[in-house]
Amino acid sequence: MTHANCKLRTALAIAIAVVLSLSSCMAYAQSAAVPASTLALSTGFKFVEMSGEELFVNVCRGCHMSDGKGAAGAGTYPSLAGNRNLEASGYPVHVVVNGQRGMPPFGAMMSDDQVAAVVNYLRTHFDNNYQDAVTAEDVKIVRR
Repeated sequence: MTHANCKLRTALAIAIAVVLSLSSCMAYAQSAAVPASTLALSTGFKFVEMSGEELFVNVCRGCHMSDGKGAAGAGTYPSLAGNRNLEASGYPVHVVVNGQRGMPPFGAMMSDDQVAAVVNYLRTHFDNNYQDAVTAEDVKIVRR
């Protein structure tokens, strides 16, 4: 695969993730009876959400579903619920920053604090109980 094709695939994956995230957010607004105008949506390349829950709802939930159990259809989106791969904190940090298989890399779109927040949220929700918190410094190390 040429470098240009690789860049095009990455850009396409990011665009798809953004569209899925926006549609997920709109569905959430409708299901929660929250007016869409009150939701904080990222308008540029960087996400504005800061809490792990906000990031999950607006970025991750479109693929991994609201219960974190993933989905299958046009693609396979792995379950995050009770996921033993989240035990080693460096693994989900690496996946969020660099992407993996069909998941686009979100590292350029999230700060170190945002990556740490969403990883900590995943590791303490959805039947996961990994209490050793990831820090922004941990994320910096993965980015090197």
